[in-house]
Amino acid sequence: MTKRTSVAVILLLSAAAACSAPAEEKPKQLPPVNVRADGLSGFGGMDGLVAAARKEGKLTVIGLPHTWVNYGHLIERFSEEYGIKVTELRPDASSQQQIDAATGKNPPDVFDLNLDVAVANAEKFAPYKVSGWPDVPDELKDGKGLWYATYGGYMSIGYDPRKMPAPPSYAALNRKGVTVALPGDPLRTASAFNGVMATSLKRGKTDAARGLAFFSGLKKAGALTAPEQATAVVDWDYLNMARSAATTQGGKPTWLVTIPRDQVLASYYVQAINKKAQHPAAARLWEEFLLSDDGQNLFLNGYARPVRMEAMEMRGTIDRATAAKLPRAVGTPVHLTIPQQDEAKSYLQKYWSRQIG
Repeated sequence: MTKRTSVAVILLLSAAAACSAPAEEKPKQLPPVNVRADGLSGFGGMDGLVAAARKEGKLTVIGLPHTWVNYGHLIERFSEEYGIKVTELRPDASSQQQIDAATGKNPPDVFDLNLDVAVANAEKFAPYKVSGWPDVPDELKDGKGLWYATYGGYMSIGYDPRKMPAPPSYAALNRKGVTVALPGDPLRTASAFNGVMATSLKRGKTDAARGLAFFSGLKKAGALTAPEQATAVVDWDYLNMARSAATTQGGKPTWLVTIPRDQVLASYYVQAINKKAQHPAAARLWEEFLLSDDGQNLFLNGYARPVRMEAMEMRGTIDRATAAKLPRAVGTPVHLTIPQQDEAKSYLQKYWSRQIG
């Protein structure tokens, strides 16, 4: 927070200025900032953006649970640092539900979306390229600045070390005494869908039929169960890591996380600004904050992988101690394209219920 200057000092300075300055001189009026600018230059730099956002004084977000990748602390830090009140709509809103709320009476200023939903609704977004734009991989941002990744993770295996050894592969889960779960229905839940696709990875290629066959085998063996009853859960590493941090016994974690070698499936959430944002400057400042070193390290504290992680490692601005806690990933991360996702979802919609129920 900025320090408050005493009224007395202000009055003295004002009086001195009035005596020393010629009476006919008037301060020059600067042109108004473009609150819908597509970059910092439209605000005259970061100071101009901060001033414009503080003048608005408010920001409306949606779909941001406080326990999800450290969003509670991100919202708190942003509000405290810039003096902006953050209104939180429907923390549990899905990506599509966020879009559905875009034209309501109290629309969100910004979105946090799955890639496929962002691509399908790009016409609803305002272009804006954050100052960290060059650090975001090309495949994880729209060329016009309509959307861009902020954080993500790798599909992983969370497991109970008291009941099983560390699984070197997804195939190793298919063993006697091990029960396995997905974090929901892959026909409705993005993380569960990606869990199926991760188990299908072979030589860098996914195959929905191969993933279905894997879980069908578990189902027939009586080894497919609910997450709270499972020995192992296939889920994003940041969610398995959060569970690991929350579950200990005798000072030791009762839930460990591993990423199978050469089976690294990656996915990132992307940010977008509502074209009809009621607080356009605050929305742009929010994006600058999330993509700043400070914001990216706060995501890291929630076990998510910052999209600027590689660049921050090179510059020495990453929180190295926290980064070292992430499960090691060996192999080239695979990102599913929209056509690949669509093809796989179509296949699972047709066959998953028949074989799994």
